[in-house]
Amino acid sequence: MEKTCCFTGHRLQKLPWKSDEQSPMCIKFKEKLRQRIIDLINQGYVHFISGMALGSDMICAETVLSLKKEFPQITLEGAIPCPEQADRWHAEQRNRYNYLLEQCDSINISSPNYTYACMHIRNNYMVNNSNAIIAVWDGSPGGTKNTIELAKKKNLEIYIINPFEC
Repeated sequence: MEKTCCFTGHRLQKLPWKSDEQSPMCIKFKEKLRQRIIDLINQGYVHFISGMALGSDMICAETVLSLKKEFPQITLEGAIPCPEQADRWHAEQRNRYNYLLEQCDSINISSPNYTYACMHIRNNYMVNNSNAIIAVWDGSPGGTKNTIELAKKKNLEIYIINPFEC
C-alpha cells in the first residue's frame, strides 16, 4: 500500500510573512518543508495531499511539484472543499491556484458547493486517507489545530513546522 502524507497549515493572515514569500522567514520555512518532504519520500511516501487553501497549503503543493523532477514517483492530490474555493480570491491568487490544480495528479472535491462544513469534510478526507501529516502550525486554536487533533486520533505520524521559528 502506498504511503500518503497530507498537509495542514495556516492561511496567509496567520503566517508571520503574510504574503511576502521573499522574506527570510518564508525562505527558511520552505527549506525546512522541502527537507521534511524529502525525508518522507526517502521513507517510502509517494502520495501527497494538499487542501489548496491560500498560504501554507499552496506552498506545500508547490514544494511537492518542485520535487517531482528529482522524485518522479511522487504524486500530488488537490483536496478541495468545494468548486468555489477560490472564487473570492484576487486574480493573482486564483491564477496560482488554478495552475496548481492543473498540475495535480488527481483532485478530490469534498462538497458540490460551499457549506459550513465543507472545510471540515475536506480535512477529514485528507486525514482519513493519509499515514502522516505535515502541519504548519504555531500552536494557536483553529482549523489547523483541529486537523492535528483528528490526526492524533487516527494515529498518523505528525510533523509540525512552526512558521514563527523559521
